[in-house]
Amino acid sequence: MPLDMILGAQWGDEGKGRITDLLAIEADITARFSGGDNAGHTITVGSQIYKLHLIPSGVIHPHTICILGNGMVINPERLIVELEDLEKLGVDISPERIKISRAAHILTPAHIALDVAQETRRGGEKIGTTKRGIGPAYMDKTARRGIRAGAMENPESFADLIKQHITDTNHFLEQIYDQPPLDAEEIGSLFYEIAVRLKPYLADTGSMIANALSEGKNVLAEGAQGTLLDIDHGSYPYVTSSSPTAPGALLGLGIGPTHLRRIIGVTKAFQTRVGEGPFPTELSGLVGDQLRGTGENPWDEFGTTTGRPRRCGWLDLVLLRYAARVNGFTELVITKLDILSGISPLRICTAYSSSGISSSILADTPDAVEDYTPEYTGLPGWEQDITSVREADLLPAGAQDYIKLIETETNLPVRMVSVGPERDALVHR
Repeated sequence: MPLDMILGAQWGDEGKGRITDLLAIEADITARFSGGDNAGHTITVGSQIYKLHLIPSGVIHPHTICILGNGMVINPERLIVELEDLEKLGVDISPERIKISRAAHILTPAHIALDVAQETRRGGEKIGTTKRGIGPAYMDKTARRGIRAGAMENPESFADLIKQHITDTNHFLEQIYDQPPLDAEEIGSLFYEIAVRLKPYLADTGSMIANALSEGKNVLAEGAQGTLLDIDHGSYPYVTSSSPTAPGALLGLGIGPTHLRRIIGVTKAFQTRVGEGPFPTELSGLVGDQLRGTGENPWDEFGTTTGRPRRCGWLDLVLLRYAARVNGFTELVITKLDILSGISPLRICTAYSSSGISSSILADTPDAVEDYTPEYTGLPGWEQDITSVREADLLPAGAQDYIKLIETETNLPVRMVSVGPERDALVHR
């Protein structure tokens, strides 16, 4: 009857999807609990690459039920495209396997138009959103004017709600942002067809998960984005509009903490972020370019959703300790350790200093970390290609020392390390 969580410990893009794919082997249910198609999870199985944005990464395993939880904002147009793409790859995407919470909120073209207009108006003070409409959709949710997925059970009334929503939004687009209006009738007709298509997928997912746990089944909660993008606990205002943390998982699935077993924090072996915001250990030059890659490979540091090059830097253990505190991690998974091969010396930020005072603990939330200077511990690194290593004691001494330093500094065990993009390129410890 365990509930396990897989959560991002950084600014997202940590490689949570492939860890979900691995642990879903033993899961009866995998469930997304927050965010929308601003998430991008990549899974490599042999020569086949699966890129997922809304559907849980466990969908690749035919035995799992996949849930889109109530904490999500769902763009139904993109969901249908994702379903169709998976079906072409031979994945079962039937309503028996995939369930949408009736309480999840619907994201529309109006939300996307508002997101683009708002980000454009910010100019040099832009937040760096994915322009997928996530923020405006959550704004409508908290303002109690959102449209829930359950409304699709009556396609005609759902279409009417959408048309009214578009009409209301057009006022803001035209009068405030000087943008052209959207066609309410056309979008309403489209969303009528969408409701007809997605209606069979609707379910009371909270009860499904609660019943599964009471029956002794395994449930795996998959996070999107990362802790440092949390609306409350991230580097505000450069954050997402939801709570991609352990407490957010419970809210976003409609269950309590009774069955919690593992809270797995996923972190890259270095630090990355997409978009604006503070980044104390950011690198420029040769090492930063080596961490990022050229973009020729799908696992290089370019956003799965946006395609934007990610900012790269040394691993920040001050922020990792903070993420562990917020979530209550029971263990860590390190991804992309192989990318550090050939870089020497390596550095890890173990403390911040300000006005001559050093601290290994973040004083508050990560809002003003640019005011601090990172203090580094140096390590010699290693030259060997480690992508074929599958046993922990066969990793180079430098790699083992790197992992041990992370364990010592965070007081958490590192249970798995990824050493390549392939599904089986993992070292279990």
